[in-house]
Order: sequence, then structure tokens, then C-alpha cells
Amino acid sequence: MLSNKKIICPNNLIAVAKKIGAVNAAIVNAGEIFPMESVQKAVQHNLINPIFIGNEIEIKNLAKKLNWNISKYKIINEINENNTAPIAAKLASEGEVKIIVKGHIHTDVLMKAVLKRDLNLIGKKRLSHVWHMTLDKDDKPFIITDGVVNVLPKLEVKMHILRNAVEFANKIGISKPKVAILSATEEILESIPSSVEADIITKRAKEENINAEVFGPLAFDNSVSKKSAAIKKIKNNVSGYTDILLVPNVEAGNALVKMMIYFMGACAAGVVLGGKTPVVITSRSDEAEARLASIAAAVVSLK
Repeated sequence: MLSNKKIICPNNLIAVAKKIGAVNAAIVNAGEIFPMESVQKAVQHNLINPIFIGNEIEIKNLAKKLNWNISKYKIINEINENNTAPIAAKLASEGEVKIIVKGHIHTDVLMKAVLKRDLNLIGKKRLSHVWHMTLDKDDKPFIITDGVVNVLPKLEVKMHILRNAVEFANKIGISKPKVAILSATEEILESIPSSVEADIITKRAKEENINAEVFGPLAFDNSVSKKSAAIKKIKNNVSGYTDILLVPNVEAGNALVKMMIYFMGACAAGVVLGGKTPVVITSRSDEAEARLASIAAAVVSLK
């Protein structure tokens, strides 16, 4: 059942990111092959100017292995993995870098550094994560949010997640995205809290004039399949046409993304939005193409 399909970075994301021009990027704990390979690819596409943070010897050895001359790029030597994230956050706070890219480091360690109040990297928005999912080079993207940062978001947090995702969709060229609010059913049932919240979010999105078609609750099949929606006589502007899937909790989002990666060979570009500095969050096992796509997504979010 596991897919052997090669993961491919989508052209549309690279094309939009290229229009912005190369931005300074902090590469946190860079001394592993996949982070280094993806950063090399991002440099080749003129997306970033990297500042490497990590074990200098390992970083230089990996660059040599990749036949990549990195002599013109800054390396901040730090052999303690947990110390690399605060260095990156400080660089962002001082305006030295525009994006932060996760290397071989735990997500919670990285985000703890970014969330330090004294660095002023967090504004009035709530941070949230989006996955930009594609299968092929020219595939239409499918956005899933939030499968990383907000574990069990309450209603107000979900509204922030919705706004961040819609804004990101606008930046990649989807002028009025169709957003499905995921639940286990299309019915509003007190026994399924996510269905009740989905109905409230649908109404609030309309009241607040959010630039999107928003509808929920919808089960996954009704969100993505016109056939399923027709059979069940579900009629709205989102079912079968979903651009953004807003999930009820981190488990749902994480599982759905990982299933698409491992069963379908999807390219998952992940970035944390809502702060002053976009943060590229990928799994430490993600391949270089997915990491490249994530860097491109972060650059695009600066538009």
C-alpha cells in the first residue's frame, strides 16, 4: 500500500516564490543531508540566501559531498542542537533573516524559541500551520490546516487558522478559496462538537466577510468528492471543490497529511504563518523536494 512514487516539488509554488527574489533564511541545525540538499536546491532557484546554524564541520562536509561551494555564506558554529533555534529566532528578531527553516531539530524546540515574547516575532494573529499538498509538478494545490501547531484549537483560534489559510491561498493565486470545515458528518450534532463549531465558523466567516467560500460541517468525502456530495444530496459551493480543509484537531490534520505522503507520494510543503517571520516546519524524515517546496511556501507567504 505504501507509495513508491517520487515526491515532486510543484512548479506553481516555485514560480510564485521566484518573483519575490532571494531572501535571507536561517537554517536551524543544518548539518544533515536532507536540509542541506533542499537548501542547495532553493539557492539554485534563487529563493534564499542561507545563514547556516549548526556544527560547522558537519555543514562543510555535507556541502562538499553535494559538490556545493558555500564559502560565500555565513556559518554560525553551534554544536548543541537546542541552542541553534534561539540563534535563528534572534536573527529574525533583528531583521537579519526573513524566514526560518527547520533543519534536523525537534519542532517544539524550534517553536519555543520563536514564541519568546521578548523577541517580538508574534503579532496580534495566532500562529498556525498550513500544508500545501500536491501530487505532480503542475497539480492543483490542496491546503490542509492546522496539522502541526494548534493541538485542539478552540473556536476563536480556528478563526485565526481560517484567516491565515485564506491569506496564504490568496498569495499562491487562489483569489477566493473554497474552505471545508471538517467533521465526521455533515449533520450538526451535539454529540460531535466539531460539527457544532463548523456551523458557527461558517456563519462567522460570512458575517466577517472573509474572502472565501466557507462551509461546514463536512465529512472528508463530501469535502472533496462531487459524486459523494451528489449522492447524499449535499448542495453548497464548497463540496467537491475544496481548496482548503480546516481540520478539527492536530491528529486529524497530521494523519491526513501523512497518509497522502506515504500512500499517494504527495509533496507536503509546510509553513507556520501568522507571525512576523514565516517558519518552515517539515518532518525530519521529509525528502529534499518536500523541504524545497516548504521553503518556497515560506517565501511566497512574504508577499
